[in-house]
Amino acid sequence: MEVLRGGEKVELVGNPPMIGEQLPKFKVFTGDGEKVKTRDLLGKPLLISVVPDLNTPVCSMQTKKFNQETDQYSDQYSDIRFVTISNNMPKDQVVWCANEGVKNMEVLSDHELSFGYEMNLYIPNAGYLARSIFIVDADGKIIYREIVPEIHDEPDYQAALDFINKM
Repeated sequence: MEVLRGGEKVELVGNPPMIGEQLPKFKVFTGDGEKVKTRDLLGKPLLISVVPDLNTPVCSMQTKKFNQETDQYSDQYSDIRFVTISNNMPKDQVVWCANEGVKNMEVLSDHELSFGYEMNLYIPNAGYLARSIFIVDADGKIIYREIVPEIHDEPDYQAALDFINKM
């Protein structure tokens, strides 16, 4: 699959999973360096916000936007787990979250690229993940997917939130 980076085509390592497919097995890490496996994320609906690098403006906005939504609608979304996954190192994510006031959004590191390769979201020529949003049911089935066509653009937040509201 291809996406654009500044108008130029870049290749992902493969085709990301489609709606109806199971979330593949991968591992990511918390800010404390603890391993989180796919099965650890399941049990209730899950929104995965994928960003290339938290220290860039669009990734920062995307993560803060979903954090704001979890803050603003914590009662409404209490049965939905929100996570952001980026390639940033765990300690860098902790610093970024503290500096940006991100408290409710779980921010997980894919610095080992397990998620990127298993989800086919890694862009080898760029060295980071393709911007995307996935919503997964409690059993791990993908029920919503947006692969943002241009990496420098924001995702359609409202479409993802509207989908959640209809669940």
